[in-house]
Amino acid sequence: MPLPQEIHRLMRALKDPVRLLREVNPGRQARRQIAARNARISALERELARRGVEPPETSTPVFFVIGHMRSGTTWLMQMLDAHPEILCKGEGRIFGADWKRKALKKEEIDRPASSLYAALLDADYLRIWVERSVWSRDGDPGEHLENLVRMAADYFLIQDLLKSGKRLVGDKSPLLNPEMVREISRIYPEARVIHIIRDGRDMAVSAAHHLWNFGNVKEGSEIAVKREAYRADPKKFAESGQSIFAKGQLEQLASDWSSRVGQATKDGPALLGENYREIQYEALLERPEREFRTLLEFLGVSSDDESVGKCVNSTRFEKLAKGRKRGEEDAASFYRKGVAGDWKNIFTQRDKQVFKKEAGGLLIRLGYEADDDW
Repeated sequence: MPLPQEIHRLMRALKDPVRLLREVNPGRQARRQIAARNARISALERELARRGVEPPETSTPVFFVIGHMRSGTTWLMQMLDAHPEILCKGEGRIFGADWKRKALKKEEIDRPASSLYAALLDADYLRIWVERSVWSRDGDPGEHLENLVRMAADYFLIQDLLKSGKRLVGDKSPLLNPEMVREISRIYPEARVIHIIRDGRDMAVSAAHHLWNFGNVKEGSEIAVKREAYRADPKKFAESGQSIFAKGQLEQLASDWSSRVGQATKDGPALLGENYREIQYEALLERPEREFRTLLEFLGVSSDDESVGKCVNSTRFEKLAKGRKRGEEDAASFYRKGVAGDWKNIFTQRDKQVFKKEAGGLLIRLGYEADDDW
Protein backbone atom coordinates (compact mmCIF):
# COMPACT_ATOMS: atom_id res chain seq x y z
CA MET A 1 0.00 0.00 0.00
CA PRO A 2 1.52 3.39 -0.95
CA LEU A 3 2.43 5.75 1.85
CA PRO A 4 0.08 8.71 2.40
CA GLN A 5 1.29 12.04 1.01
CA GLU A 6 1.45 13.44 4.53
CA ILE A 7 3.98 10.80 5.55
CA HIS A 8 6.17 11.63 2.57
CA ARG A 9 6.00 15.27 3.55
CA LEU A 10 6.97 14.54 7.16
CA MET A 11 9.84 12.30 6.08
CA ARG A 12 11.29 15.20 4.11
CA ALA A 13 10.78 17.55 7.04
CA LEU A 14 12.58 15.53 9.75
CA LYS A 15 15.26 17.66 11.40
CA ASP A 16 17.18 17.72 14.66
CA PRO A 17 14.72 18.79 17.40
CA VAL A 18 17.52 20.06 19.64
CA ARG A 19 18.82 22.27 16.86
CA LEU A 20 15.32 23.64 16.36
CA LEU A 21 15.12 24.64 20.01
CA ARG A 22 18.52 26.30 19.95
CA GLU A 23 17.55 28.44 16.98
CA VAL A 24 14.71 30.07 18.86
CA ASN A 25 14.25 31.60 22.28
CA PRO A 26 14.01 28.61 24.67
CA GLY A 27 10.86 29.89 26.37
CA ARG A 28 7.25 28.80 26.46
CA GLN A 29 6.73 29.21 22.71
CA ALA A 30 9.83 27.13 21.95
CA ARG A 31 8.64 24.36 24.23
CA ARG A 32 5.31 24.29 22.44
CA GLN A 33 7.05 24.15 19.07
CA ILE A 34 9.24 21.21 20.06
CA ALA A 35 6.27 19.36 21.58
CA ALA A 36 4.28 19.77 18.37
CA ARG A 37 7.22 18.75 16.18
CA ASN A 38 8.00 15.70 18.28
CA ALA A 39 4.37 14.63 18.09
CA ARG A 40 4.54 14.70 14.29
CA ILE A 41 7.84 12.81 14.24
CA SER A 42 6.53 10.20 16.67
CA ALA A 43 3.35 9.70 14.65
CA LEU A 44 5.40 9.30 11.48
CA GLU A 45 7.75 6.72 12.97
CA ARG A 46 4.93 4.67 14.41
CA GLU A 47 3.02 4.75 11.10
CA LEU A 48 6.12 3.65 9.21
CA ALA A 49 6.69 0.82 11.68
CA ARG A 50 3.11 -0.40 11.27
CA ARG A 51 3.55 -0.44 7.50
CA GLY A 52 6.82 -2.32 7.70
CA VAL A 53 8.79 0.58 6.26
CA GLU A 54 12.27 1.34 7.58
CA PRO A 55 12.15 4.89 8.99
CA PRO A 56 14.63 7.42 7.64
CA GLU A 57 17.81 8.15 9.55
CA THR A 58 16.94 10.73 12.18
CA SER A 59 18.90 12.55 14.82
CA THR A 60 16.68 11.61 17.76
CA PRO A 61 18.80 12.64 20.75
CA VAL A 62 17.20 10.26 23.27
CA PHE A 63 18.56 6.88 24.40
CA PHE A 64 17.85 4.54 27.32
CA VAL A 65 20.01 2.59 29.76
CA ILE A 66 18.04 -0.40 31.02
CA GLY A 67 18.89 -3.08 33.53
CA HIS A 68 17.59 -5.02 36.48
CA MET A 69 17.93 -3.47 39.93
CA ARG A 70 21.46 -3.55 41.42
CA SER A 71 23.02 -4.43 38.07
CA GLY A 72 25.27 -1.40 37.57
CA THR A 73 22.79 0.98 35.94
CA THR A 74 23.73 3.83 38.31
CA TRP A 75 27.45 3.31 37.71
CA LEU A 76 26.99 3.24 33.94
CA MET A 77 24.70 6.27 34.09
CA GLN A 78 27.38 8.27 35.93
CA MET A 79 30.03 7.15 33.47
CA LEU A 80 27.93 8.28 30.51
CA ASP A 81 27.01 11.57 32.16
CA ALA A 82 30.71 12.41 32.53
CA HIS A 83 31.02 12.51 28.73
CA PRO A 84 31.02 16.04 27.27
CA GLU A 85 28.30 15.16 24.74
CA ILE A 86 25.95 13.12 26.94
CA LEU A 87 23.40 14.06 29.59
CA CYS A 88 22.41 11.01 31.65
CA LYS A 89 21.52 12.26 35.09
CA GLY A 90 19.00 9.89 36.59
CA GLU A 91 16.01 7.60 36.61
CA GLY A 92 12.92 9.18 35.10
CA ARG A 93 10.63 6.12 35.40
CA ILE A 94 9.16 6.66 31.96
CA PHE A 95 8.26 3.04 31.20
CA GLY A 96 6.48 0.36 33.21
CA ALA A 97 2.79 0.34 32.29
CA ASP A 98 1.83 -1.74 35.32
CA TRP A 99 4.24 -0.23 37.85
CA LYS A 100 3.01 2.04 40.60
CA ARG A 101 3.31 2.49 44.32
CA LYS A 102 0.31 1.13 46.18
CA ALA A 103 0.39 4.02 48.63
CA LEU A 104 1.89 7.46 48.79
CA LYS A 105 3.18 8.10 52.27
CA LYS A 106 4.14 11.56 53.39
CA GLU A 107 7.72 10.52 54.15
CA GLU A 108 8.06 9.07 50.61
CA ILE A 109 6.81 12.14 48.78
CA ASP A 110 10.23 12.69 47.19
CA ARG A 111 10.27 9.19 45.69
CA PRO A 112 8.72 8.37 42.29
CA ALA A 113 5.11 7.30 42.77
CA SER A 114 4.61 5.73 39.37
CA SER A 115 6.03 5.48 35.91
CA LEU A 116 5.03 8.16 33.40
CA TYR A 117 3.47 5.43 31.28
CA ALA A 118 1.36 4.13 34.17
CA ALA A 119 0.40 7.66 35.22
CA LEU A 120 -1.08 8.44 31.81
CA LEU A 121 -2.67 5.02 31.30
CA ASP A 122 -4.34 5.26 34.71
CA ALA A 123 -5.54 8.85 34.30
CA ASP A 124 -9.26 8.05 34.19
CA TYR A 125 -10.45 11.49 33.15
CA LEU A 126 -7.82 11.69 30.41
CA ARG A 127 -8.91 8.32 29.02
CA ILE A 128 -12.57 9.37 29.11
CA TRP A 129 -11.73 12.54 27.20
CA VAL A 130 -9.72 10.57 24.63
CA GLU A 131 -12.54 8.07 24.19
CA ARG A 132 -15.25 10.72 23.81
CA SER A 133 -13.68 13.79 22.27
CA VAL A 134 -14.62 14.54 18.68
CA TRP A 135 -10.88 14.85 17.96
CA SER A 136 -9.89 11.42 19.21
CA ARG A 137 -12.85 9.11 19.65
CA ASP A 138 -12.55 7.53 16.20
CA GLY A 139 -9.01 6.35 16.89
CA ASP A 140 -7.47 3.77 19.21
CA PRO A 141 -7.42 5.18 22.80
CA GLY A 142 -4.36 3.11 23.70
CA GLU A 143 -2.46 4.45 20.71
CA HIS A 144 -3.40 8.03 21.58
CA LEU A 145 -2.20 7.56 25.15
CA GLU A 146 1.09 6.04 24.01
CA ASN A 147 1.63 9.02 21.72
CA LEU A 148 1.03 11.27 24.72
CA VAL A 149 3.65 9.33 26.69
CA ARG A 150 6.13 9.97 23.87
CA MET A 151 5.29 13.67 23.71
CA ALA A 152 5.59 14.09 27.47
CA ALA A 153 8.89 12.18 27.67
CA ASP A 154 10.36 14.22 24.82
CA TYR A 155 9.19 17.42 26.44
CA PHE A 156 10.98 16.76 29.74
CA LEU A 157 14.11 15.06 28.41
CA ILE A 158 14.84 17.50 25.62
CA GLN A 159 14.25 20.56 27.79
CA ASP A 160 17.01 19.45 30.14
CA LEU A 161 19.20 18.50 27.21
CA LEU A 162 18.85 21.99 25.81
CA LYS A 163 19.88 23.56 29.12
CA SER A 164 22.92 21.28 29.39
CA GLY A 165 24.41 22.23 26.03
CA LYS A 166 25.09 18.56 25.33
CA ARG A 167 24.04 16.49 22.32
CA LEU A 168 22.35 13.33 23.63
CA VAL A 169 20.13 12.63 26.62
CA GLY A 170 19.72 9.22 28.23
CA ASP A 171 17.32 7.99 30.88
CA LYS A 172 18.26 5.22 33.31
CA SER A 173 15.24 2.94 33.04
CA PRO A 174 15.08 -0.01 35.46
CA LEU A 175 13.44 -3.19 34.25
CA LEU A 176 10.18 -2.83 36.15
CA ASN A 177 8.47 -5.61 34.21
CA PRO A 178 9.25 -8.15 31.47
CA GLU A 179 7.51 -5.95 28.86
CA MET A 180 9.90 -3.00 29.22
CA VAL A 181 11.66 -3.41 25.87
CA ARG A 182 8.33 -3.89 24.10
CA GLU A 183 7.11 -0.61 25.59
CA ILE A 184 10.26 1.21 24.46
CA SER A 185 9.96 -0.25 20.96
CA ARG A 186 6.39 1.04 20.66
CA ILE A 187 6.98 4.51 22.10
CA TYR A 188 10.59 5.15 20.95
CA PRO A 189 11.08 2.75 18.01
CA GLU A 190 14.14 4.66 16.76
CA ALA A 191 15.92 5.19 20.12
CA ARG A 192 19.10 3.34 21.07
CA VAL A 193 18.96 1.09 24.13
CA ILE A 194 21.87 -0.13 26.28
CA HIS A 195 21.08 -3.14 28.47
CA ILE A 196 23.54 -3.77 31.31
CA ILE A 197 23.35 -7.33 32.69
CA ARG A 198 24.79 -8.68 35.94
CA ASP A 199 25.01 -12.21 37.31
CA GLY A 200 21.65 -12.64 39.03
CA ARG A 201 23.22 -14.14 42.12
CA ASP A 202 25.37 -11.07 42.73
CA MET A 203 22.32 -8.94 41.99
CA ALA A 204 20.39 -10.77 44.70
CA VAL A 205 23.14 -10.27 47.29
CA SER A 206 23.34 -6.58 46.45
CA ALA A 207 19.54 -6.26 46.55
CA ALA A 208 19.40 -7.77 50.03
CA HIS A 209 21.94 -5.25 51.31
CA HIS A 210 20.11 -2.44 49.54
CA LEU A 211 16.92 -3.36 51.37
CA TRP A 212 18.82 -3.41 54.65
CA ASN A 213 20.15 0.07 53.98
CA PHE A 214 17.32 1.86 52.25
CA GLY A 215 14.17 -0.19 52.78
CA ASN A 216 11.51 0.27 55.41
CA VAL A 217 12.91 -2.36 57.80
CA LYS A 218 11.02 -2.75 61.05
CA GLU A 219 13.08 -3.22 64.18
CA GLY A 220 12.91 -6.77 65.46
CA SER A 221 11.85 -8.19 62.10
CA GLU A 222 13.61 -11.14 60.49
CA ILE A 223 15.34 -8.79 58.09
CA ALA A 224 16.50 -6.45 60.87
CA VAL A 225 17.91 -9.35 62.93
CA LYS A 226 19.87 -10.68 59.93
CA ARG A 227 21.17 -7.20 59.13
CA GLU A 228 22.51 -6.55 62.61
CA ALA A 229 24.11 -10.00 62.88
CA TYR A 230 25.84 -9.63 59.51
CA ARG A 231 27.12 -6.13 60.20
CA ALA A 232 28.46 -7.16 63.59
CA ASP A 233 30.66 -9.89 62.07
CA PRO A 234 30.22 -10.83 58.37
CA LYS A 235 32.66 -13.74 58.59
CA LYS A 236 30.98 -15.24 61.63
CA PHE A 237 27.58 -14.81 59.99
CA ALA A 238 28.73 -16.69 56.87
CA GLU A 239 30.30 -19.50 58.93
CA SER A 240 27.05 -19.92 60.86
CA GLY A 241 25.34 -21.22 57.72
CA GLN A 242 22.59 -18.61 57.86
CA SER A 243 21.17 -17.05 54.72
CA ILE A 244 21.09 -13.28 54.36
CA PHE A 245 17.71 -13.60 52.65
CA ALA A 246 14.39 -13.47 54.45
CA LYS A 247 11.83 -16.20 53.86
CA GLY A 248 10.72 -16.20 50.22
CA GLN A 249 12.93 -13.23 49.31
CA LEU A 250 15.49 -15.06 47.19
CA GLU A 251 12.78 -16.94 45.30
CA GLN A 252 11.19 -13.62 44.32
CA LEU A 253 14.48 -11.96 43.40
CA ALA A 254 15.55 -14.90 41.23
CA SER A 255 12.17 -15.15 39.53
CA ASP A 256 12.04 -11.43 38.75
CA TRP A 257 15.60 -11.44 37.40
CA SER A 258 14.90 -14.45 35.19
CA SER A 259 11.64 -13.12 33.74
CA ARG A 260 12.68 -9.49 33.24
CA VAL A 261 16.27 -9.94 32.05
CA GLY A 262 15.41 -13.06 30.10
CA GLN A 263 12.59 -11.38 28.19
CA ALA A 264 14.63 -8.22 27.55
CA THR A 265 17.47 -10.25 26.00
CA LYS A 266 14.95 -11.81 23.61
CA ASP A 267 12.95 -8.70 22.79
CA GLY A 268 15.92 -6.37 22.38
CA PRO A 269 17.42 -7.93 19.23
CA ALA A 270 14.01 -8.89 17.84
CA LEU A 271 12.32 -5.50 18.23
CA LEU A 272 15.16 -2.97 18.23
CA GLY A 273 17.74 -4.69 16.03
CA GLU A 274 20.95 -2.68 15.67
CA ASN A 275 19.63 -0.10 18.12
CA TYR A 276 19.96 -2.57 21.00
CA ARG A 277 23.25 -3.30 22.74
CA GLU A 278 24.07 -5.53 25.73
CA ILE A 279 27.00 -5.18 28.09
CA GLN A 280 27.81 -7.31 31.10
CA TYR A 281 28.61 -5.66 34.42
CA GLU A 282 31.50 -8.07 34.91
CA ALA A 283 33.12 -7.12 31.58
CA LEU A 284 32.80 -3.43 32.43
CA LEU A 285 34.57 -4.12 35.74
CA GLU A 286 37.38 -6.07 34.10
CA ARG A 287 37.91 -3.97 30.94
CA PRO A 288 36.27 -0.59 31.59
CA GLU A 289 38.03 1.42 28.87
CA ARG A 290 37.51 -1.13 26.10
CA GLU A 291 33.88 -1.89 26.97
CA PHE A 292 32.92 1.73 27.49
CA ARG A 293 34.47 2.75 24.18
CA THR A 294 32.17 0.34 22.35
CA LEU A 295 29.16 1.99 24.00
CA LEU A 296 30.28 5.47 22.95
CA GLU A 297 30.72 4.24 19.39
CA PHE A 298 27.24 2.71 19.57
CA LEU A 299 25.79 6.07 20.64
CA GLY A 300 27.72 7.91 17.94
CA VAL A 301 29.69 10.27 20.17
CA SER A 302 33.43 10.86 20.46
CA SER A 303 35.28 7.79 21.74
CA ASP A 304 38.87 9.06 21.76
CA ASP A 305 41.25 8.10 24.57
CA GLU A 306 40.76 11.39 26.40
CA SER A 307 36.96 11.12 26.47
CA VAL A 308 37.00 7.47 27.51
CA GLY A 309 39.62 8.05 30.19
CA LYS A 310 37.75 11.01 31.66
CA CYS A 311 34.51 9.06 32.00
CA VAL A 312 36.10 5.90 33.40
CA ASN A 313 38.40 7.67 35.86
CA SER A 314 35.66 9.91 37.22
CA THR A 315 33.59 6.87 38.22
CA ARG A 316 36.16 4.44 39.56
CA PHE A 317 35.05 2.61 42.69
CA GLU A 318 37.67 4.27 44.86
CA LYS A 319 36.28 7.69 44.00
CA LEU A 320 32.61 6.77 44.36
CA ALA A 321 33.33 4.99 47.68
CA LYS A 322 35.37 7.96 48.96
CA GLY A 323 38.77 6.28 49.08
CA ARG A 324 37.71 2.72 49.94
CA LYS A 325 39.38 0.15 47.66
CA ARG A 326 37.39 -2.21 45.48
CA GLY A 327 36.66 -5.36 47.47
CA GLU A 328 36.70 -3.58 50.84
CA GLU A 329 33.17 -3.92 52.15
CA ASP A 330 31.04 -1.24 53.75
CA ALA A 331 27.72 -3.02 54.23
CA ALA A 332 25.89 0.25 54.87
CA SER A 333 27.07 1.98 51.68
CA PHE A 334 25.28 2.24 48.33
CA TYR A 335 28.67 1.28 46.84
CA ARG A 336 29.10 -1.74 49.10
CA LYS A 337 31.96 -3.74 47.60
CA GLY A 338 32.21 -3.28 43.84
CA VAL A 339 33.24 -6.80 42.88
CA ALA A 340 31.93 -9.72 40.83
CA GLY A 341 31.35 -13.22 42.19
CA ASP A 342 30.71 -12.23 45.80
CA TRP A 343 27.69 -14.54 45.86
CA LYS A 344 30.14 -17.43 46.29
CA ASN A 345 31.04 -16.05 49.71
CA ILE A 346 27.42 -15.41 50.70
CA PHE A 347 25.12 -18.09 49.29
CA THR A 348 24.28 -21.10 51.41
CA GLN A 349 23.79 -24.47 49.78
CA ARG A 350 20.05 -23.95 49.94
CA ASP A 351 20.40 -20.49 48.36
CA LYS A 352 22.20 -22.08 45.42
CA GLN A 353 19.43 -24.61 44.93
CA VAL A 354 16.73 -21.95 45.15
CA PHE A 355 18.39 -19.75 42.55
CA LYS A 356 19.15 -22.68 40.28
CA LYS A 357 15.50 -23.74 40.35
CA GLU A 358 14.17 -20.24 39.57
CA ALA A 359 16.80 -18.92 37.15
CA GLY A 360 19.44 -21.56 36.42
CA GLY A 361 18.54 -21.73 32.74
CA LEU A 362 19.17 -18.03 32.19
CA LEU A 363 22.52 -18.20 34.00
CA ILE A 364 23.60 -20.81 31.48
CA ARG A 365 22.17 -18.94 28.49
CA LEU A 366 24.03 -15.76 29.47
CA GLY A 367 27.31 -17.63 30.00
CA TYR A 368 27.52 -17.27 33.77
CA GLU A 369 27.51 -21.05 34.11
CA ALA A 370 28.41 -23.77 31.62
CA ASP A 371 25.88 -26.24 32.99
CA ASP A 372 23.82 -27.03 36.09
CA ASP A 373 26.83 -28.35 38.00
CA TRP A 374 27.51 -25.41 40.34
